[in-house]
Formats: sequence, structure tokens, C-alpha cells
Amino acid sequence: MLSTKKQTSIVGLDVEAGSVAATEVTFNGSVEVANTAVAPLEPGIFKDGEVVDADALSSALRSLFAEHKLSKGVRLGIANQRVAVRTMRLPLIENDDELDTAIRFQAQDHLPMPLDQAVLDYQIVGRGVGDDGTRSMEVVAVAARRDMLRALIESVRGAGLRAEGIDLSAFGLIRALAREPDAGADVTPPVDESGAEAENYVPATLYCNLGDVTNLAVAKGSTCLFTRIAPFGVEVIAQRLAERRSLAVDHARQWLTHVGLSTAVEEIEGDSDNVTAAREALQDGGAKLADELRLSLEFYGAQEGAATVERIVVAGPGSTIPGLVEHLQGQLGHQFSAVRPQALAPQGEDRAARLTVSYGLALDE
Repeated sequence: MLSTKKQTSIVGLDVEAGSVAATEVTFNGSVEVANTAVAPLEPGIFKDGEVVDADALSSALRSLFAEHKLSKGVRLGIANQRVAVRTMRLPLIENDDELDTAIRFQAQDHLPMPLDQAVLDYQIVGRGVGDDGTRSMEVVAVAARRDMLRALIESVRGAGLRAEGIDLSAFGLIRALAREPDAGADVTPPVDESGAEAENYVPATLYCNLGDVTNLAVAKGSTCLFTRIAPFGVEVIAQRLAERRSLAVDHARQWLTHVGLSTAVEEIEGDSDNVTAAREALQDGGAKLADELRLSLEFYGAQEGAATVERIVVAGPGSTIPGLVEHLQGQLGHQFSAVRPQALAPQGEDRAARLTVSYGLALDE
């Protein structure tokens, strides 16, 4: 959102309710992952994508960066319901001042928040010519509440860090995964009347990060067409299990991963009551996640000119729960794949899943 000059080294920072993930990337002729860190967060510090206790978050970040010797410059991700993203089509405007005025004027009607209480940014993502010869452009506009951003920036500054930029976590997710070979596996291009495959075919993809919230983005190539935040995520499933079985939330997360959805409960080792409760929590939660994905696909598909979504790429901690991705695929019928950035392969499957968004935030293309 708030772009700044390219750094030789920068840390992408992704905060969720249960943990914080950081990926340091260096730019020295090539892009390399220099350092990574993941640490738990105590309950009540961060909730639904927003800072609740700024001092406690500052303390956690200060410890994390000191322990892992991470660089001080960070690029922050935001993912909550106080961010709005809209794609607008406008007549082509070449003058920068006129462009800024026109976009801000149009944004008042498209974005569901008072712009005097928000930070607005935008990017031109396409230009075209209509049948009547009229030139137009597509603009993605992003607005975020100032008070929400202020709390996050104060937390970072309180930790002695520099906020070099702020970006949508959804944009970081797309950057991290759009060019990965596995993200486009097994998608067959359409054929014309002669039976020939369409040239330069780029399908629309739904990217889904299953974390404390469910962060969704539809993109064509690396261009974001639509984003949505669903407040229900795997953290809610873990919290419900924790309450039901009087467990610590961290232990509940471990039970969800241990039990999963792919093995019969009779074959799973451990306390039978916890195993049964974890399986039921995952089944109920999986159905809710499928409903959220279905709703997002329907909402996006109802927009004028919406491209058909042909695949769903899943990342985040929830994608490591055995059988959950397959369960969602069975519920929705779309092609699903759990994808990790190749640059994070040395981190291992589970850790790479948690670091994906922070890696994409650091890329800042």
C-alpha cells in the first residue's frame, strides 16, 4: 500500500492472533531468503487482524528481532475487515494530478468507509480500448482505517523497528505463490472451435491463506482482481476445541494437526476424548471454511467481467492439517493445491506454510 524505495534487505512481517512470522529477504542482483523467524503470541495481543495490546506486541517483536538478529526495516502486512479493496474502471487519464483527483472522487462511491478517516492508495492494473474507441483503465483502490494502521505502526516503532511500507497480506500471498510451478499444475487451457488450445492462457486463481482469519484473493497472473477477509479461520477452530476440552490454545492447535481429517479416529494415538473432539471440531470448521470460500467465489463471480476461477491455491497454517485441503476440495469441487514458495523449501513444510505471507510481503515488486 504505502510503497517506499527498494531496500537491499527488508523483513516481511506477518502478525496473526497466535504467532508472528518474519522473513528477511536480500536484494543483491538476486533475491535470497537471508533469515526467518516464527514465534508464538500470547492470547489477547492481536485479534481479528488488529492490534489489541500495542505494548505487548512491541515487546514480542523486540524479543523476536533481537533473538534472530533480523534487520530493523520491515514491510508490514494487514488483513482485517477494516480494509477495503475495489476495482474501478475509469476513462484513461494521463496527467498524474488529474488521475489522483479522479480516483479519489470515484473511490468515495466505491469504498465503504469515509475517506477522511482512511489511508487510500491505488494502482493501475490494466488499460484497454472499447468497441467505440474509448480508452479506459482499470484501477485497484485500497483504503484502510487510519486508527487501525496507527496501532500497528506504533507497535513496530515501539519495538525499535522501521516501518518501511505497508501492504495487503493478500498481495504478499499472491507475490509469494503466483510464479510457483505447482500453483498452475494440471490446468488445461480452453480450446477454440478448431480444437487448438488458446495462446497465452492465464486462468484466474483463488489464493487462500488459512490462518487466524481466512485471507482470500482472486488473481490473474500476479494481478489481484478481488480480495476478501473472512473472520473465521483455523484459529477459531482451535479456540473452540480449547474451550470444549479445557486445553491451552497452543495444545488445541497441536491436536488439530495430530488428528487431521485423513485417518480414522480409531487409528489415532492419544486421549480418545481429545481425538474425537478434535475430529468433530475439524469437520464442523471445515464445513464453515467451505461455506466462506463458496460465498467469496459467488460474490466475486457476480461482478461484471469476472474471470472464471479454475483453481484454488491454499497456504498458511491450516494447509498443513492432514486432509483439510482434500476436505475443502470435496466440498467445493474445484481443483485445490497446497503450495509453498520454493525459496522457503529448506524451512520445512509446516514452517514454510507459516512464512509464505511474510516472504511475499518482503518481495515488494
